[in-house]
Amino acid sequence: MKIIGIVILVLCFLITLALGAQNQEVVNFNYLVAQGEFRLSLLLGVVFGTGFALGWLICGMLYLRARMSTAVLRKQVNKQRQELDKLRTDPVKE
Repeated sequence: MKIIGIVILVLCFLITLALGAQNQEVVNFNYLVAQGEFRLSLLLGVVFGTGFALGWLICGMLYLRARMSTAVLRKQVNKQRQELDKLRTDPVKE
């Protein structure tokens, strides 16, 4: 499954490079604050790179949160397991 993801990622980069090499046209780009004229290849590269970096950042944050949650839950399970083992070995006091 990991190999398929890497292949898809490489294909996206190759497609972006191919589009960038073929599109040297200057386009007018209106963004929130102002507007500018950029080469289409540069605009595609910047937008793709920004989206890629933002996606990695979001996925990385979610991954770290899941890892931290897993660590906390494992610690709780180990603590409860130790308590249960202690209760099983100690004689019942009445």
